[in-house]
Amino acid sequence: MTTPSTPSVASSTALLRRSGVLLAVIAVAVQLAVLYWPVVTVEGPVSWTDKVVHLLVFAVPTWAVGRATGSARLAALVFAVHAPLSEVVQHVALPGRSGDVWDAVVDLAGVGVGVGALVLAGVVGSRRRRW
Repeated sequence: MTTPSTPSVASSTALLRRSGVLLAVIAVAVQLAVLYWPVVTVEGPVSWTDKVVHLLVFAVPTWAVGRATGSARLAALVFAVHAPLSEVVQHVALPGRSGDVWDAVVDLAGVGVGVGALVLAGVVGSRRRRW
């Protein structure tokens, strides 16, 4: 007699892990597109919404990568380096873009928000990895 198969805990965990990795890849891909798109056309003066976009474009990938890897430290390091570097690249290498010191500051704040979300979610210290 056979019993209906039920998903094992291991297969459920593997599916969640793959989903987390996919989310991290998507978040980083969106971040790179937003930051390095050659020309951005903005009608009228740039408002505070630009800063909200910068905050989110660093907070979400920091959270997603930290969640996928189980390491808030790794995510914080990678995106804290990427924040000012992205502004330099925009200024130097993309003729239709300009770098902004305040964007880099908000980017770093986004990294902090992402790490804060990881701490609140209990990712820091889980899987026996330390902050």
